[in-house]
Amino acid sequence: MVRIGILGAGRIGQVHARAISETKGATLVAVSDVFEDAARALAHEYGCDVRTVDEIAEASDVDGVLICTPTDLHADQIEQCARAGKAVFCEKPIDLDIERVKACLSVVEEVGGSLMLGFNRRYDADFNALKGAINAGRIGDVEMVTITSRDPGPPPMDYISRSGGIFKDMTIHDFDVARWMLGEEVETVVAQASVLVDPEIGKAGDFDSINVILRTASGKQAVITNSRRATYGYDQRIEVHGSKGKAEAGNTHEARIEVATGTGFERPPLLDFFMTRYTQAYAAEIAAFVSCVETGAPPPTTGEDGLRALILAEAALTSATEGRAVKTSEFA
Repeated sequence: MVRIGILGAGRIGQVHARAISETKGATLVAVSDVFEDAARALAHEYGCDVRTVDEIAEASDVDGVLICTPTDLHADQIEQCARAGKAVFCEKPIDLDIERVKACLSVVEEVGGSLMLGFNRRYDADFNALKGAINAGRIGDVEMVTITSRDPGPPPMDYISRSGGIFKDMTIHDFDVARWMLGEEVETVVAQASVLVDPEIGKAGDFDSINVILRTASGKQAVITNSRRATYGYDQRIEVHGSKGKAEAGNTHEARIEVATGTGFERPPLLDFFMTRYTQAYAAEIAAFVSCVETGAPPPTTGEDGLRALILAEAALTSATEGRAVKTSEFA
């Protein structure tokens, strides 16, 4: 039985607690949160202890720790738990600063720790099937990837102000998926960014509408489109074009039906929240972490993946603000 502690009892901590309770071979032992009421509520629901971060990190009855705290705590808590011999799962990003991420990964490597990063989209069944078709050679050599990711609406302004910006908060998921689908590292980044949804987002120093072009050394390309507004639901699509054809993963609707009448064709609306769109992906992600702890296998999504995605985010921000193509080597 893999015994797990959670740091952070907020929205994503609750999602992961539920996933642990539904994962064979895993049990939630303890939870910690600066908001004691939140910690107690989660502990009551899943029958675990409320402990401090230090107590969870040093506990002999905890094998793995899930870090679901605010971003500015991630790197320190990763280091603390890794030094204590715990397998670590951390929500993205490790930190908003590239050098801090590098230092954190050095600590994990130094102590021989295991760090899995929460890029949940790699665990989505449709996206995995898409990658499987690529790996099987069904569309030949990958040439171009197109990723569309649009939120139904922007998050609260207090979140915008501390998110690190759209590239590091939202697009970072798509950067990771682009690397995964391309199968090569990105060499050059070109980005355009605007404020089209809410002027207040611009006043906070961020953007809400962006397009990014990624290019590898061999010439493969990925195009990412993000918006903080999609009036029709949570828009999540990927198309991969190859030398022998294409493969694509479309949107997820509330039901898999289509009604045809004399007035036309109708389908149910899209799922409108990332928690519902990626419910199964979150569960698969935690199951993968539990398996890694059990077997000692390396995690599917690593701290290095987190660093690579953050470098792309920094390069995109630089490109958008300076109006030029940016080499990822500038941040390596």
